[in-house]
Amino acid sequence: MSGTLNKVMLIGHLGDDVKMHYFEGGGCVGRFPLATNETYVSKQTNERVTNTEWHNIVVRNKGAEICEKYLSKGDKIYVEGRLKTRKWQDEAGQDRYSTEIQCTDFTFLTTKKESGANAQASPQAAKPTENKPETNQSSSGVEDDLPF
Repeated sequence: MSGTLNKVMLIGHLGDDVKMHYFEGGGCVGRFPLATNETYVSKQTNERVTNTEWHNIVVRNKGAEICEKYLSKGDKIYVEGRLKTRKWQDEAGQDRYSTEIQCTDFTFLTTKKESGANAQASPQAAKPTENKPETNQSSSGVEDDLPF
């Protein structure tokens, strides 16, 4: 195979609200940390161990505006994108590197705004709703018609 592949798929919880940065030309970038967890049972202690990995997510333009509007700390999201490493200099002039996920597609799985509205509407167990703010934002701008 002569080609290469740079693809990341994550399901996790936001560690903070989406931070926006707007540019003069009208574009914008949203950034947020995403936590993914790995849980296993330790063979030595028979205790459940959870390891959390943090990922820096970068969303651009319309996708960033949608994330800022609907997402907040603790919400669960599916993110698809590619790894990108940035080089920058700190205040002391030292070269630093940051690895980020450049998001190309995302789907909201749960939002606090949604779960709060469900709890107020019905004290019963939360049921799936049809008006859930799901977004399938892709780089081509075309949404899939797949049933899953």
